[in-house]
Amino acid sequence: MKKNAKDEIIRAAIILFNSKGYSGTSIRDIAKLAKVNTATIAYYFDNKAGLLEYCITHFFEQYIRIMDEVFPSIDKGARTCLKQMVTELLQFQFDNIQLASFVYREMSVNTQVSREVMATYSLKEKYYFQQIFERGFEWNEFRPHSIPYLIIQLKALLMMPFTNAIYLREVLYIFPNENFFVQKYLKDIHLWIDRTLCTDLPLKKGAIVK
Repeated sequence: MKKNAKDEIIRAAIILFNSKGYSGTSIRDIAKLAKVNTATIAYYFDNKAGLLEYCITHFFEQYIRIMDEVFPSIDKGARTCLKQMVTELLQFQFDNIQLASFVYREMSVNTQVSREVMATYSLKEKYYFQQIFERGFEWNEFRPHSIPYLIIQLKALLMMPFTNAIYLREVLYIFPNENFFVQKYLKDIHLWIDRTLCTDLPLKKGAIVK
């Protein structure tokens, strides 16, 4: 068994799941691209469903770890923390663009795996964003807004290039796999934070708006 067989299986699965869809991809397809036999896939993941669950869980484990690591910077200010968080989350998705595109497509389907992700990783993501927004309101950094609607807007900004990559390429002639795109798009998200959320008022503690 090749030492890097597991990594090759994961790489092949991500490529095929993203290009052919989960249903359109067979274990034999994955084994052929990874240059392993089907028994090797069964050894690591049991079956195709196990491989799918691993890919989705692996993505969100890394996603939430970024939030875990960045959140303590809230002590430097809500604006600073939010900008750092979106920077690192966007870069992570860009570095794993095929995985991000596939995972977000799968999460749009009501399955057992997607429900489990919602009950764990998505709730933790919501907690972090809510804490940042509430701190921003409390310190007068952010204008009062509805937190659920802010999360909708922020999530849309972070996910859109990876859920609609074909639209970007074919209609807008923008290529989300290029470094230039990430740099330009990140500036636009920072502008959204500065112009939509932030105030020019002096920092002070006040009521938390939920």
